[in-house]
Amino acid sequence: MNLTPEEKEIGKQNFHEAVGTTRREFLRNSVLVGGTAFGASLGANYFNYGMVDDRLRVGIIGTGDEGGVLIGALNPDYIDVKAIADIRSYSTHRAFHGDWYSTGAHEARPGLIEVYGWTGEGQARNEIKVFEGDEGGYKSLIDSAADLDIEAVIIALPLHLHDAAAIYAMQNGLHVLTEKLMAHSVAQCKEMARVAREEDVILATGHQRHYSILYDNAVDQIRRGLIGDIHHIRAQWHRANLPGKDSWRPPLPDGTGSTIDELSKGYLAKYREARKKGRSALQELAAEFPLLAKLRSWQGALDRAKGKDIELWEKRVKQLRAQLTDQVNAEANGFQEKTLSDGYVCSPLEELIRWRLWDRTGGGLMAELGSHQLDAASIFISAQRDDGKKVLPLSVSGMGMRSLFPLNREVNDHVHCMFDFPAPGYEEDPNKKIVVSYSSINGNGYGGWGEVVLGTKGTLILEREQEAMLFKGANTTTRIEVKEGKGGAAMDTYETGGGAAVAQAATPENVSRGYREEIEHWAWCIRNRDPENQPRCKPEVAMADAVIALTSNKSIREGRRIEFDPAWFDIDRDETPEGNKPGKNSGIV
Repeated sequence: MNLTPEEKEIGKQNFHEAVGTTRREFLRNSVLVGGTAFGASLGANYFNYGMVDDRLRVGIIGTGDEGGVLIGALNPDYIDVKAIADIRSYSTHRAFHGDWYSTGAHEARPGLIEVYGWTGEGQARNEIKVFEGDEGGYKSLIDSAADLDIEAVIIALPLHLHDAAAIYAMQNGLHVLTEKLMAHSVAQCKEMARVAREEDVILATGHQRHYSILYDNAVDQIRRGLIGDIHHIRAQWHRANLPGKDSWRPPLPDGTGSTIDELSKGYLAKYREARKKGRSALQELAAEFPLLAKLRSWQGALDRAKGKDIELWEKRVKQLRAQLTDQVNAEANGFQEKTLSDGYVCSPLEELIRWRLWDRTGGGLMAELGSHQLDAASIFISAQRDDGKKVLPLSVSGMGMRSLFPLNREVNDHVHCMFDFPAPGYEEDPNKKIVVSYSSINGNGYGGWGEVVLGTKGTLILEREQEAMLFKGANTTTRIEVKEGKGGAAMDTYETGGGAAVAQAATPENVSRGYREEIEHWAWCIRNRDPENQPRCKPEVAMADAVIALTSNKSIREGRRIEFDPAWFDIDRDETPEGNKPGKNSGIV
């Protein structure tokens, strides 16, 4: 990572050249240039799961940040949304209208109206049953599933509710796709997997890299031996989050239950008083009432807007008004007040909205970010095996720090972990290991996020789930070409030319991160029930990712190296890293 633009261009061409020499070349002919074959989606063509004759009838439980991303990934040819549920009125607004905070936010969360091509919220509400407020919990939607002809649910709730909602849904005969991490504890993961088996329903978890064409092509190159034997993987997810600008600490509503007129009137009086005191007083006021300060700014932008910008600023102001007057009773829905060691008081509303910051509701950086990348590392290492089994780590040594943010949270600001995985031949020679190093920090986004896979013949780099680069050895300035021979694929250097056309067409320009494909395949597996038709991130796979992330947290907390027990990864064994056993229906709350 952190290559020059010239090095990146060379690496991307090298990667695409390697892709173009494989069976993936059919994409260049049938999908990427001439459109999708037979009307099927890119994922259906690539992963060979096909279309569905009858759309899956789905309820969506949790329509906040992650729920909005999943809504944006829906393919209306596969999914028929019959109901949504969320205890926050603001989440309901975004579920319909999308997120207009920025261009990038709207691309990720366009909203149901745009996804399904409806004329507005009126038509959307005629199509979809809405459970909101105190009726927006998961039980209300699930209890109404039969009446609404719902067959399956997508769950995007705070982590500590994954098991409860999934188990309740499965016991009511519904198939489930739940956001990652699979659950808050390994015991909960095992119980979810057991219930899915007992109820004969399909349970999938949203580790979307299993459905990334970019990552699948990288796996293919590893299998073909292009980079040789893997001996190290370096992964990171670095963010520029700083105090006052923390994406995990979004602003709380400035006045839940109040009207905009009441809020604006009160803020205007405070604003006038602050102006008399000077700039620092205005800055303090904006920090105390961030949403009202933003509303004043955005309303001014709307008043000044012309042409097409008027509609954009109208949507932004409308969204901000919905956020300011968010209707939610967090305490009545199980969220709790807590006092931290330094005296900071977290209200039930704050525990709900900033759930990633608390041990009871979230799993910190390893659950939210590290789980994705350790999943990717395991996928790469498993690609060297012939039996298709997921390779599991042997041990983890982790450390975490609280050196950046105020003590108004429980999760670490930074985490650093070192894992060792068995390499091919480990059974005969225990010295054959692969080391994976991982870091996730706040306060400096240098390097962004991605993985560097170092082999004995070459280096594979994946950045931001959007770019992949391939280099022979450690040389980042030499172009290569890939040749197929009797001994398999090999890389040779060349001076100029060759492979440019293949490089341009071998993978899509706007690479899918896999959300759309994971939902499509989940629907297809449900419509084509067969023991062989299983989601790529089925319970056994998802639980392994949870074991890795949650054991890493344990290592960080206890400040020691932990060896992974194979029994932790076995659904039928009761052993867990936490020491508690999965219990019958233990997740129901």
